[in-house]
Amino acid sequence: MKRALAWLRILGAFAILGVLVWQLGSDAFLDGLGRISTPGVLAALVIGFATTVFSAGRWQIVATRLGLRLSVRTAVADYYRALFLNGVLPAGVLGDVHRAVQHGRDSGDVPRGVRAVVLERTAGQLVLIASAVAVVLVSPEAVPGAFREVVTSAGIVVVLAAVAAVVAGRVFGGRWIHSPSKVRRGFAVTLADLRLGLFTRETWPGVGFLSVATLAGHLALFVVAARVAGVDAPVGQLVPLMVLALLAMGLPLNVGGFGPREGVCALLFGAAGLGAAQGVTVAVVYGVLTLVASLPGAGVLLVRSVAGVRRTELSRESDPEAVTPLSFHVKARG
Repeated sequence: MKRALAWLRILGAFAILGVLVWQLGSDAFLDGLGRISTPGVLAALVIGFATTVFSAGRWQIVATRLGLRLSVRTAVADYYRALFLNGVLPAGVLGDVHRAVQHGRDSGDVPRGVRAVVLERTAGQLVLIASAVAVVLVSPEAVPGAFREVVTSAGIVVVLAAVAAVVAGRVFGGRWIHSPSKVRRGFAVTLADLRLGLFTRETWPGVGFLSVATLAGHLALFVVAARVAGVDAPVGQLVPLMVLALLAMGLPLNVGGFGPREGVCALLFGAAGLGAAQGVTVAVVYGVLTLVASLPGAGVLLVRSVAGVRRTELSRESDPEAVTPLSFHVKARG
């Protein structure tokens, strides 16, 4: 089932891109690739560093509140690695999965490590959805009718989910935390971690500020992409479109972020009078610059892989009598 869903995500992304090529031609995509410049790459690396530090700081706050050890330096390195893996692997979330599981193993609590990453990413999505709702309320003319309905529905769902979580925590949290039922106990622990990780007075100001700063960094990179793509529209006109494009990137139908972002940008830029093809070009440039911004993660991955191989070699040299499957088999026969 999981494999089938993964393939559906990939096929969905290619279907969206295929429709765009069919309707707009391939020039919008190729033009985006041809416009990548050295100043754009440098801007992507600088902005990417800032957003990665903000995001890693958010993760560090959440993880620490859940009782897990995580230094800022480790958080930044792991976040860079996750961003790179998200960008080069299908589905766009495998890097975060690896980050969550690896940190959980290092901390001795995999379920809580996974919850820390889920809560950290949830905080970012909450701020993004709130920003999208603000766009609909402040600049409804910039948002097509269908998008207004989707964003409003998403905002309502988030509010209802938050209220339900608070009510459930008060009603069931204390009663189920020591329940013999593993399901009830796990539910109570999850609610407790949700409150500790996001909604305490010690947590939400820092997490909220870093989430807003991260969103601002993503929007800044989108503006850079627009300028690289040749769009000279005012920033005030571009930002509402880009907030909605970032929201679309959360849909599970992408390959390294490509797919819904290009489709939504085509619709939004077309509705705003900037041209659907121009929207696709901006989205492609943004995708490339995002991948460029994550390239330090490839360095982290390489350094840690080499260090892991080196540690394995040193352990073998220091313990030549270590039992391997082959030596055990030979000793057993002897």
